[in-house]
Amino acid sequence: MDYKDRLAILLVEDNELNQKLMKISLTRYNYMVTIAVNGYEGVQCFKKQKFDLILMDIMMPVMDGYEATKEIRTLEIQDEKLGRTPIIAFTANTINNDRAKCLKGGMDDILEKPFDVNKFREILASLS
Repeated sequence: MDYKDRLAILLVEDNELNQKLMKISLTRYNYMVTIAVNGYEGVQCFKKQKFDLILMDIMMPVMDGYEATKEIRTLEIQDEKLGRTPIIAFTANTINNDRAKCLKGGMDDILEKPFDVNKFREILASLS
């Protein structure tokens, strides 16, 4: 994945302010952003549309980021045509070995809140 391409990004985030700020930041770089307000909605969006990348909040109502990631990974295994979509955990909670927990849970990397577009682009480059 070349981070310079116009990526379709699924942002799974329950906080409205974070949604707005991240969408503004990401669309500045010509990324297409779809927002889901919780993990369940994120899984439903994933079922309907192909995304190049998913930014997944960890702590959300209805279904958290770990459960949603597990569901998405199960869907990918069940339908190999889907391929594997990179999922980046997006959280303010980066202490207590959260990175290891995210990676073990099927995520590809972790991005700390508040959103830092430069760090995000570094992660994208590392996923290439």
